[in-house]
Amino acid sequence: MQTYLNYIDGKEVPPAGGTFFPTENPYDGKVWAQIARSDARDVDAAVGAARRALSNTAWTSLTATERGVLLRRFADLIIENASRLAEIEMRDNGKLAAEVTGQIRYLGDYYHFYAGLADKVHGSVIPSDKKGVFAYTKYEAKGVVAIITPWNSPLALTSWKLAPALAAGCTAVIKPSEFTSASMIEFARLFEQAGFPPGVVNVVTGFGSEAGEPLVLHPDVAHVGFTGGGVAGRKIYELAARGLKTVTLELGGKSPNIVFDDADMDQAVKGVVSGVFAASGQTCMAGSRLLVQRGIQHEFVERLRQFVASAKIGDPTKMETQIGPIATRPQFEHIMRCIQTAKDEGALCVLGGHALTHIGAGQFVEPTIFTNVSNSMQIAQQEVFGPVLAVIAFDDEEDAIAIGNDIAYGLAAGVWTQSLHRAMLVTDRLKAGTVWVNNYRATSFTSPFGGYKQSGIGRESGVETIKEYMETKCVMISTKLDVPNPFIRR
Repeated sequence: MQTYLNYIDGKEVPPAGGTFFPTENPYDGKVWAQIARSDARDVDAAVGAARRALSNTAWTSLTATERGVLLRRFADLIIENASRLAEIEMRDNGKLAAEVTGQIRYLGDYYHFYAGLADKVHGSVIPSDKKGVFAYTKYEAKGVVAIITPWNSPLALTSWKLAPALAAGCTAVIKPSEFTSASMIEFARLFEQAGFPPGVVNVVTGFGSEAGEPLVLHPDVAHVGFTGGGVAGRKIYELAARGLKTVTLELGGKSPNIVFDDADMDQAVKGVVSGVFAASGQTCMAGSRLLVQRGIQHEFVERLRQFVASAKIGDPTKMETQIGPIATRPQFEHIMRCIQTAKDEGALCVLGGHALTHIGAGQFVEPTIFTNVSNSMQIAQQEVFGPVLAVIAFDDEEDAIAIGNDIAYGLAAGVWTQSLHRAMLVTDRLKAGTVWVNNYRATSFTSPFGGYKQSGIGRESGVETIKEYMETKCVMISTKLDVPNPFIRR
């Protein structure tokens, strides 16, 4: 049994209240570690450490290029420790061995990207309309950043925020999900090895109401970066608004994966599987609404059904496993309620639809496909966050676009067609932050990711994201020797 403490000011410290809570392996249901149960006192200590680091020349005197050097060292340490970090994350949330090691190793590239970007954020000289004034802009770190992340990809989704924040010169306090905190503490230990000054990165673990809310409300936090569900996202937005803090919110989705009758069916089947059954459907970008053109619906669904029915379900530590457990018991129960609601509303279950209680601790859901779905049903409108697909038929491009946009979310979409004209037409009119054409679920540190509508605010990844963590300052220098009439605004 391992015990994980908070990571504050470069040291691992016990929670102020002295209490811990268990974390379970979702595959076998066994408790394998104890996690610090933090409260407002721990949050205050962590934010205080981050604030002091902003006043410490060990961090603030570094040039942007020198911050890049630290980020490169950290990136190399991630790559060196990828297997160990992957094993911990897999034990914590049931991610597949076939995916998680590569995903964590890829984070090294992510930090390398922002290391290179750190000294390439340029202000500009402004041609002022005021005579005798030299004006320019510069960018400065916002300050202490709060990072709150979910359980499905804790290290990756933290890094989407943390890498640009550190490149910008901010300091951070991270609050991971209470279900997946262990890998974050292990991750934080690498910052000291990389040479980051104490207090630049801090981690407090615990529950949302006890640690998350005090972190968002803390007066010394300047920005909140959050990935998670819409209910929690709206709550964080409301709390942050009390202090006029800026936010980036990457929330849920109910993304359409649209297959036209001219698509390469075999490739589209693999794309649909990747979109909703990979990671057991536990991704915000899941293409959980399959929109398929009516003329090919029956053939396509049958090909899809046969492909998915052959998926290997079981122990996530086995390289041959393709579908693992649901990461948490509450999420498992939510998925089963969604499946039952779909059946009650008249959707036809052509594959799956049941829990697999005989595998591991019983926290598995069969890959499930529903047909006879109308876009007004809950299964087409509600985020399931599990291996459940709703199939909706459409007639033509206009119909596909209308159905695809008829949703509160706008995180992502997929389009499968061999027509460039059709691809451009549909891509231009879909209200989604990312649209994949003839592929799905590909993300890159070079490309911005985020949503329209209820899917969030702001973007993560890409060049633009670093500005989310910076303030724009305008400087106006007089080149005249005398000050004009002080009672008249110039």
